[in-house]
Amino acid sequence: MESSSAPSGGSTRREATRQKLYEAAVTLIAEQGFSATTVDEIAERAGVAKGTVYYNFASKSVLFEELLRHGVELLTASLREAAERTERDGGTKVDALDAMIRAGLVFIDRYPSFTQLYVAELWRTNRAWQSTLMVVRQQAVAVVEGVLREGVKKGEFSEEIDVPLTASALVGMVLVAALDWKSFQPERSLDDVHSALSRLLQGRVSGGR
Repeated sequence: MESSSAPSGGSTRREATRQKLYEAAVTLIAEQGFSATTVDEIAERAGVAKGTVYYNFASKSVLFEELLRHGVELLTASLREAAERTERDGGTKVDALDAMIRAGLVFIDRYPSFTQLYVAELWRTNRAWQSTLMVVRQQAVAVVEGVLREGVKKGEFSEEIDVPLTASALVGMVLVAALDWKSFQPERSLDDVHSALSRLLQGRVSGGR
């Protein structure tokens, strides 16, 4: 999973190594589960020595926690950038939400294994990283909440809208619909899936124009 930042020198090399470890971990854990995945396997898949894993992360649990944080932060950044780009272009808040839906789909299309793990971990309650996961999840949802609140202020959305629940519902819709797309309808294009979700967003499920 790539980061949007571009550190230099030794920091660049370390980030590259961490990226390899993230990619190896997310692939292995998606294939065989967290408990069954070993540090040796992660190191081998990443093409590094076992000691390199522990140099970068104190344990397998810490690696996975940081993987979840890293992935959700990338998703959050992509959602924020989509909203900001829409605002710069003079779009409405509905346009911003639509752009965020597409950004979410693009992210999930790029990182389906991560998304699968993330959604699965949201429902677990016995993980050491549960509190971290809740914090980074809220960061992503908060970006959507901000757009909704601005839309209410500008009269685009009803003042009666439940902003926190609506934001969570929109994020959940994208995650679940995209996983269904990748798992059961992979022949559909991203544009096709986005179009369907866009119609839901704009209240056109019944076929109205």
